[in-house]
Amino acid sequence: MRIHLIAGEPSGDRLGAALMRALTRISARPVTFSGVGGPLMQAAGLRSLFPADELAVMGLAEVLPRLPRLLARIDQAARDVARARPDALVTIDSPSFSLRVARRARRAAPGLRTIHYVAPSVWAWRPGRAAKMARHTDHVLALLPFEPPYMQEAGMSCDFVGHPVVERGGPEDHDAAGLRARLGVSERPLLALLPGSRAGEVARLAAPFAAAAARLKAARPDLAVVVPMAEGVAAQVAEAARGWPFAAHLLDPRGRDPAEAEAEKFAALAAADLALAASGTVTLELAAMRTPHVIGYKANALTAALLRRLIRVDTGNLVNLLTGRKEIPEFFQDDCAPEALAGALAPLLSDGPARERQLAAADEALALLGRGGPPPSERAARSVLARIGAPMR
Repeated sequence: MRIHLIAGEPSGDRLGAALMRALTRISARPVTFSGVGGPLMQAAGLRSLFPADELAVMGLAEVLPRLPRLLARIDQAARDVARARPDALVTIDSPSFSLRVARRARRAAPGLRTIHYVAPSVWAWRPGRAAKMARHTDHVLALLPFEPPYMQEAGMSCDFVGHPVVERGGPEDHDAAGLRARLGVSERPLLALLPGSRAGEVARLAAPFAAAAARLKAARPDLAVVVPMAEGVAAQVAEAARGWPFAAHLLDPRGRDPAEAEAEKFAALAAADLALAASGTVTLELAAMRTPHVIGYKANALTAALLRRLIRVDTGNLVNLLTGRKEIPEFFQDDCAPEALAGALAPLLSDGPARERQLAAADEALALLGRGGPPPSERAARSVLARIGAPMR
C-alpha cells in the first residue's frame, strides 16, 4: 500500500511521523511512504521531495516575497503525487500549501483519494474555506471534538481522532530531573522561553520575551532560563541570545537525532516551573507537561490588520477555547510588551491561585482532547485505513 503525505510545518512533521508509525503498525499490508516532510517523518521512513522547512511561512507579508518559489513547489509536489498514484494522499495542516497540492493532484488523477489531517479552523475565521476544501478533499481527521460537524456540513466525512499532545504523556513520562541536573539548575526556579518555530516569529518575539525574562530575573536573581529551539530557527535564536542580558541554556537540535531532540524539548517543558511562549501548539504541550505559562504573539502589521477583521473568537489559546475560561494570559501585538509579560509571569513563580487555575484548566482541556482513550495517531491511522478500505490488524 502506498501513502503519499505532504507536511510543511514542524507540528505537521510530528503528526505525520506518528501517523506513519501507526499505519505501519496497524495495516495488514506493508506500507510505503512518499511525499514531503521534515526530519521526524524522514526518520520514520519518508524520503522528502524537497526540504519541508521551505514551507514554514506564515502571514501575507512573509509569503509574498517567497510566492514564486512556493508556487513552483506546489506544482512540483502535485506532479509527484500524480506520478506516484498512491492509495491515498494525506495532506497535513499547512492548508495554503497542502490543499493547493491536493487540488492540482486531483485534476491530474481524478480518482485520487484525499484526506486532510487537521481540520481548518473555520470556527475561528473564514468559514467558507470548508466548502472550497470539500471540492478536492474526501475525508478529514479533526483534532478538536467540536470540528466534525463543520466538515460534514460542507460535504466531507470527518472523524475526531484526538490531539497528538495527549500521546506525550505527562511530566512523569519525561526526564525532567535529568535535564535539570545536566543544566546545573536542580535547585533553581526555571523559566522556559519559546519564541516560535518560524523566522518571523523569532524576529518579533525574541526581544520582548528576553526583556520580560530580564525583568523577572531582576526580582528573582536565582531564576534560570532554558530555550528549546526549533531546528529551522536555531541559528536565529542563538544569534539573538548573544545580546540578552542574562545567560540562557540553549537546547540546539541541529545535527542531532530528531527523536532525541524532541525528547529533550519535552523534558525541558516538564522541567520548567513556568514558561513564556509564542501562541500555537506549544501551549497544549505546556498544558500536557503541567507547566503554567503566558502566551505572547506579534504578527506583521499587515497580517495583524487583516486578522482583526476576520477572527471570530476572542482567544488564540486552545486551553482557553476548550474550557471557555481565560486562565492562560495572552498578549498580542502592542500588548505583547516586556512589562505586561513579566507582570503576568510573576504570580506563576510560586504556588497560589494563578498556578492552580491553570493546572485545572489544562487537565480539563486535555481530557476533551482525548487523554485517557486510544492514542490519537492510532485513531488517525484507523480512520485513514477505513476510508480507503484497507485491512487492519
